[in-house]
Amino acid sequence: MSSEKFGDKFPHGGHSELEGGHKQAPTYDAEVTPAGEQTVHDAVFGELEEGGPDYRGVGSMGGFILMTKANLGLGVLALPSVFGVLGLVPGILIIFLVQSMIAYCGLAIGQFKVNHPEVYGLSDAGRVIGGRFGREFFYYVFQLFMLFIIGSALVGISTALNAVSAHGTCTAVFVAVAAVAGFLFGSIRTLSKVTWIGWVGLFSIMASIITLTVAVGVQDRPSEAPQTGPWDKDIQIFAHPTMAEAMSAINGIVFSYGATPMYFGIVSEMKNPKVYARSMVSSVFFLTAVYLIIGSVVYTFAGQYVASPALGTAGALLKKVCYGIAIPGLLASLTIFSHLAGKNLFVRILSGSYHLNHSTKTHWITWLSCVLGSVLVGYIIASAIPIFGTLISLIGALICPLVCFFPYAFMWIHDNWRLSDVRTTKRRMGLYLNILIIILAAFLFVAGTYGAIEDLISVTKKPIGKPWGCSDNSGTVKD
Repeated sequence: MSSEKFGDKFPHGGHSELEGGHKQAPTYDAEVTPAGEQTVHDAVFGELEEGGPDYRGVGSMGGFILMTKANLGLGVLALPSVFGVLGLVPGILIIFLVQSMIAYCGLAIGQFKVNHPEVYGLSDAGRVIGGRFGREFFYYVFQLFMLFIIGSALVGISTALNAVSAHGTCTAVFVAVAAVAGFLFGSIRTLSKVTWIGWVGLFSIMASIITLTVAVGVQDRPSEAPQTGPWDKDIQIFAHPTMAEAMSAINGIVFSYGATPMYFGIVSEMKNPKVYARSMVSSVFFLTAVYLIIGSVVYTFAGQYVASPALGTAGALLKKVCYGIAIPGLLASLTIFSHLAGKNLFVRILSGSYHLNHSTKTHWITWLSCVLGSVLVGYIIASAIPIFGTLISLIGALICPLVCFFPYAFMWIHDNWRLSDVRTTKRRMGLYLNILIIILAAFLFVAGTYGAIEDLISVTKKPIGKPWGCSDNSGTVKD
C-alpha cells in the first residue's frame, strides 16, 4: 500500500483520470508513522486507529453471510403463496428476471465503490450522480426503506411469538418485545461483530424452512385444507390473477431481494472491497436456489392451502416448531436492519468529525440515539400495519424499485457514459440495458404500488388488520 495519505494525494476526494475520461478513485490507503506504526486511512471513516471501532473488519465470507442474511428470512416466507397467485412457471420466470436485475445492480455497487471510495451509502452515490438533490432524495428514500424493513422484521418476530405461544398475549406486546431486542442487538457498533449473528440467523432460517419443506412433504394434507374427505390442491401452472393480485405477488419477489442498497454499508466495512463482487454474486445465486426450491416444493405439496408466512402451512404442532427454530433467524434480520439504519444516520451526523471513529461520549450517545430512533419508527410502522404479507407487498412496490433498481442504472450511466467520450458499441449496448432497467423499475413502482394499495385496503377492513390491535397475526387463533 502507498505511504501517502488518501487526503494528501486526493485532498478533495478527487479521482484520477483513466483512458476515455473514466474516473478511478484510489483504494484504501495507509501511512507508516516514524515510530513504525501503521495507521489506516479510510475514505468514509477517516483515520482508523488501534483501540477505536474496527470499521474495516468484514471478510469475504462475512460479506456473503451479511448479504445473504439481510435478504433471507422475511421474503422467502412469502414466496410459496406467490406461486399460488402467479402460477409455477410465471413465478419461476419472474424470480429469474428479478434475480438478474438485482445481480447486475449489485455489481454496479462494487464498481462504483471502487471508483468512488468516499461513498458509504445510497445518499453518497446520489450526491455523485445528482448533486445535492440526488444526495437528499436517496438519503431519505433509503432511510424510509430501512425503517419499513425494520417494521417488517418486527411483524415477522411478533408472528413467530404468536405462533409459538398460541397467541399468549396481545400482538402489540410482542411487537414491543421485538423492538427492545432489535435495539439491544442492533446497537453493536461494527458489522464485523454482527457477522456471527448473521451466521446463527442463516442456519436458523435454513433449518426452519427445511423442516417446513420436509413436513409438508410427508403430511397427509396441509393444516388449512379440509381435514376429512376429498381435497384439491388446485396447483396452478399458469394462474389467472387480476392485475392487482399479480403485482402484489411480484412485490413479494422484489422484496425477497430487497437488501441491495444495504450492500453499500457492507462493502464499506470489508477488509478488501475488491472481493465484494464474488461475495455478492455467490449470495444472489444461493438465494435464488433457496427461493426456487422452497417456494416451488412447498407450493406443490400444499397448493391453494399454502399459508403466508409459509411456516403456518405445516400444521399446529410443526408450525410452533418451525417458528421456534426461525426466531433467531428473524432476530438476526432485525439486528442487521437496525444496525444499518442506525449506521446510515450515524455516519451522516458525525461525518468528518473526531467522534466518528473514536469512542467518545458524543460518539456513544449519537450511535445509541440513531439505533433507538430507527427502531422506534419501525415499531410504529409494525404496529400500524401488523399483517406480514401486506407490509411485504407495500415495501416491495413503493420503496424497493426506488432503492434497488433506479440508482444503479444511473450510476453506470454517470461513470460510463456521462463522464466518458468513448461511444463504442459495447458501451451503447450497456446504455440501452440500463435504460431498460429504468423502464422495468418504473413499471414495478407504478403497477406494484397499485396492487399493494388494493391489498392494504382489503386487509385493513378485517379485524386482524387493525392498527395496534391484539388480534393474532399468525392465524393460530381464529378471531
